[in-house]
Amino acid sequence: MLTLSGAKFAAASAVRGRHCPFYWSLLGALALALSGCVPATTQVAAADPADPSAKVAPVGYRSTIAPYTSLRPATPAPWRGRNDAVTPPSKQDR
Repeated sequence: MLTLSGAKFAAASAVRGRHCPFYWSLLGALALALSGCVPATTQVAAADPADPSAKVAPVGYRSTIAPYTSLRPATPAPWRGRNDAVTPPSKQDR
């Protein structure tokens, strides 16, 4: 929010032709002073981790290789039959 206000002030000052470094240093000092008032972390309403009766999310397991099926050892198919299966039919009209 302060950055946006500072950017608007800088744009307005540039249009008017005035630059005041004092106001920029004052704005920086104010932002630094106010940053000390902000809490470092926010308190989340959560259960105590030491409480054994606290409800927790269920744990699940999914295998990363579950759909894998081994294709080895595979017996080789006759190559002539496989080749004939993918060959386009011959044209008899020629």
